[in-house]
Amino acid sequence: MTTAILVVLSYLIGSVPFGLLIAKTKGQDIRKLGSGNIGATNVLRCLGKPLGITCFVLDVLKGFLPAFVFPMLGKTGADFPSIGILFGAAAILGHNFPIFLKFKGGKGVATSAGVLLGVAPLAVVIGLLTWVVVFKVSGYVSLGSIIAALVVVLAGWTIGYGPVIATALTLLGALTIWRHRSNIQRLLNGTESRFQRKPKKA
Repeated sequence: MTTAILVVLSYLIGSVPFGLLIAKTKGQDIRKLGSGNIGATNVLRCLGKPLGITCFVLDVLKGFLPAFVFPMLGKTGADFPSIGILFGAAAILGHNFPIFLKFKGGKGVATSAGVLLGVAPLAVVIGLLTWVVVFKVSGYVSLGSIIAALVVVLAGWTIGYGPVIATALTLLGALTIWRHRSNIQRLLNGTESRFQRKPKKA
């Protein structure tokens, strides 16, 4: 398969709105619940842990499959991680700007994590640990995602991935932070919502 076909296929895979589809199985439109975002965090908040985790895993796979598997399918002649980043970036763009939803998608955190898992797994581990610590301390999912994105960029330039991967991680990090610009404004204003776990039924 040619690189161009795989890039388009990666974008289409990224465009699949798993959060919306999962919510529809419960007769809900996730775009009308909570923050209105189609990503795993909003599914988790509004529809519960099992569906939220399912959405997260599927969104991660949308990035991992193109970044890790697609380079094996095409004779591109390019460095494996570098071409994986190309396919992964197309998947992230698909998630953020899906053709199936008039280019109004999610923020790309889980899909970006899947891409990184395919081409820079150590950076993903560092970013995930950062997210967990920040979330546990602050209670803000968005703050954890923003700081984790910054840490992944720093890791990309310091743990020996090379300039191509490090630059790609920087661009992915910048896109993630830009997609969180409304969250950043709410954090600065003190109006961002902390994650609230639903009380267990007696």
